[in-house]
Amino acid sequence: MINITCPYCGQRAKYVDSKIVYGKSYGMIYLCSDCDAYVGVHKGTDKPLGRLADKELRYWKMAAHEAFDPIWKTKRMKRNQAYKWLAERMGLSPKETHIGMFDVSQCKKVIKICENSKGEFNYGKARTKNK
Repeated sequence: MINITCPYCGQRAKYVDSKIVYGKSYGMIYLCSDCDAYVGVHKGTDKPLGRLADKELRYWKMAAHEAFDPIWKTKRMKRNQAYKWLAERMGLSPKETHIGMFDVSQCKKVIKICENSKGEFNYGKARTKNK
């Protein structure tokens, strides 16, 4: 188990079954119950999929994925190529570019980049709501 500190309150996140959050087990997660911040783990490991996210950040991560994922899911390019494309537009290295690690402002930037580039891929507009 990895020692993960909650970025919202500074407490140590607990490594627990996701049933606590979802009512059904989808594997283990790191959870800060005080902040309702959590993150899943890579299957078969205790390695987090990203950073602890509270309700607001979870919303923006989902919205960022909704805007970004069609670029690679429609087979226009492979997933790693899509992340390289995104890295260039965000001014980050490919190693730093992963929605799971982004904060709210970076997620909003992903959405804007993808919306402004939708003509390049011809996959249509993401269905994100303005919040």
